[in-house]
Amino acid sequence: MSTLDRTRLTSLIERERATYAENHPKSRAAFTVAQQNLFGGVPMTWMTKWSGGFPLYLDAAHGNRISDIDGHTYVDFALGDTGAMAGHSPDATVQAITERIGPKGGFTTMLPSEDAAWVGAELARRFGLPLWSFALTATDANRWALRLARLATGKSKVLAFSYCYHGSVDETVVIMGADGSTEPRPGNAGPAVHPAETTRVAEFNDLSSVERALANGDVAVVITEPALTNIGIVLPEPGFLEGVRTLCTKYGALLLIDETHTFSAGPGGMTKAEGLDPDILVIGKSIAGGIPIGTYGISRGLADEINSHDEADLIDVGGVGGTLAGNALSIAAAKATLGEVLTDDAFAEMIALATRFTEGVQGVLDTVDVPWSISQLGARAEYRFARPAPVNGTESNKAGDDDLDEYMHLYTLNRGVLMTPFHNMALMCPSTSEADVDLHTEVFTKAINELYA
Repeated sequence: MSTLDRTRLTSLIERERATYAENHPKSRAAFTVAQQNLFGGVPMTWMTKWSGGFPLYLDAAHGNRISDIDGHTYVDFALGDTGAMAGHSPDATVQAITERIGPKGGFTTMLPSEDAAWVGAELARRFGLPLWSFALTATDANRWALRLARLATGKSKVLAFSYCYHGSVDETVVIMGADGSTEPRPGNAGPAVHPAETTRVAEFNDLSSVERALANGDVAVVITEPALTNIGIVLPEPGFLEGVRTLCTKYGALLLIDETHTFSAGPGGMTKAEGLDPDILVIGKSIAGGIPIGTYGISRGLADEINSHDEADLIDVGGVGGTLAGNALSIAAAKATLGEVLTDDAFAEMIALATRFTEGVQGVLDTVDVPWSISQLGARAEYRFARPAPVNGTESNKAGDDDLDEYMHLYTLNRGVLMTPFHNMALMCPSTSEADVDLHTEVFTKAINELYA
């Protein structure tokens, strides 16, 4: 097994930082100016996550290419952390948006459009749940769905998995303590209450921990991605998801599947690919080609239970909804993206490219005998600094290495390849080519060879 020389790693990071700074003077200057009036110097604080001391500044983005204001163009495997899974500005989506903005007009009117029924039917076809409602983000969709689950079951708590990710939903920013207790995930900003008041926690791929949590009898809903994705890709072990479904039924809890990131598994996400049977399904980001959207689907039985609560105000002050939710612009974008861009055929090609990407990385890791692993989830792949691959969120968190992250991100970026800054994820879109994947393999090979020289 190759051994990592941390002194060498530090030297390589310093070199890559210097190259990055030298090549991006306009981005650095723009970031300096932005400090005056933007909190954190960026439109949203997570945009400072990019390695190198300052973020790249966007000039243009089309397909799987991004150009910065310093004149550099990159093969983009980050794709807006899945928000641009359809590629940047796909033609069909741009045309639908242009038509809504121009001849038709009316971005948001509080009136339904006929497009919404089409999108609902298409989501029902893909994911199997018949009834859908729209938000502006998957975070909102998750938050509202949890409220509905508590309403329908009369139970107060949520079960979430340690190191899961469902956006900024308070109930889900949790980890499991050494004694199995629910603890706040480090870094969570200003939670309203300690998460133990709202949430029970389990470990992914551990059905006994799920049953222990559910056996308390107070869990309204289990919320999970069918594979963890924001702590590296942690794939479900055989029988785990089916076991969670069985336990939910046994203990009277609903099952919420969040496909916002796992949509990469195919046109119906892992729900379709694995034959899952959720009571609620949430998805967002990618289905509108980059226009903000979120949505949740529910079964008819759950809808009937919700509607039986006459005391719940779902129209005005009941805590479910928003003025811009379901607006005509985002719905038009979703219709075009689902109908013409993220099609069954597109997914087949994207998944094949991700397989090529995975095989390229694995070949390098095997040749140099690097103790890392790579996991593939349909059109998405990600390497983690552990071998074998972690089986739950706690293990995957322990495999994190900020210095290795910075080295790999800067090394690839300085050579024309853009990876996701939050983790080492690469996503394929309909515009990605074999040559793009092979470029990453070439750059990745050089990065590993220099690191383990």
